[in-house]
Amino acid sequence: MNFTVEELAKMIGGEVEGDSTKRIDGVAGLQEAGGTKITFAVAPYLDYLHLAKAGAVVIPADAEVNCNSTLIRVANPRASFIILSQAFQPELVRVMGIHANAHVEPTAEVADGAIIMNFAYVGPQAKIGKGTILYPHTYIGDSVEVGENCIVYPNVVVREYCQIGDGTIIHSGAVIGADGFGFTFSEGIHKKVPQIGRVIIGNDVEIGANTTIDRGTLGDTIVGNGTKTDNLVHLAHNVQTGEHCLFVAFCGISGSTKIGNHCTFGGQTATKGHMTIGDRCMFAGRSGINHDVPADSVMAGFPIRPHREWLREEAALRQVPDLIKRIRALEQKLEEKNGLK
Repeated sequence: MNFTVEELAKMIGGEVEGDSTKRIDGVAGLQEAGGTKITFAVAPYLDYLHLAKAGAVVIPADAEVNCNSTLIRVANPRASFIILSQAFQPELVRVMGIHANAHVEPTAEVADGAIIMNFAYVGPQAKIGKGTILYPHTYIGDSVEVGENCIVYPNVVVREYCQIGDGTIIHSGAVIGADGFGFTFSEGIHKKVPQIGRVIIGNDVEIGANTTIDRGTLGDTIVGNGTKTDNLVHLAHNVQTGEHCLFVAFCGISGSTKIGNHCTFGGQTATKGHMTIGDRCMFAGRSGINHDVPADSVMAGFPIRPHREWLREEAALRQVPDLIKRIRALEQKLEEKNGLK
């Protein structure tokens, strides 16, 4: 599979500088790209384009560069490169329909154009939308609804009554709808509180490998449209995320936390339960969220405080060992002056 530079530029609405007839047969990183590959560059890597050996490079429309490769200028190189990567991605061959070794309960509904691979299980009253792919060893429980054009990778479990929106991707090992961690201490033992809510996942959501999203205790756990989780993220019972949020690996969001739209959580960030977080908040890695957070906040640390304040504190902490040495030296001089030594 190959394209001319001109054909690729048309795909992304770009302007060509150089040889538009050059043929390109794949995508690669800036350092790895050879004469038949296309790559992209944004600041600060634009300064190194004179070293590039790529056949073509996608760059910002207004960038001033020194480069011997053919250029394609666009408004957003990163977004454009997604389109180019998809153009070169080989299309996997899939057989439509239900594999003979899959088990689909008689009362389940599988739309035309869905693909149910071998050893997948679809429970009673479950609904699988058009164009959705269930990989081997997926478990779709009773009355689960999976929308159109979803991809559910091997060994995913979607428990009973949960709902998955259109275009959602769930990676291997994820568990959607496990019981929330709810117990009441009575008569000397921890008694389990029934978890009878659901998980409702919106459209265009991506759930990372081995992520767990617990069902609500009474109401539902909700993941908003466009939200993406990395691998090994945990959303506890009755969490509600807004739309287009990002959760980096090892985040743990405690029960009944409500999160606004367009929030970003760095790796290993955790929350106390029953928190409310406004829109467009950002949290640095390992943040410990122990109180409500207003919209447009940028926070860091444990416990959290404004990011700039945290940076000042971290800078001051690095000076502590030297300050201790100076204090000890001053104490020694005072003792000598006062004849204590």
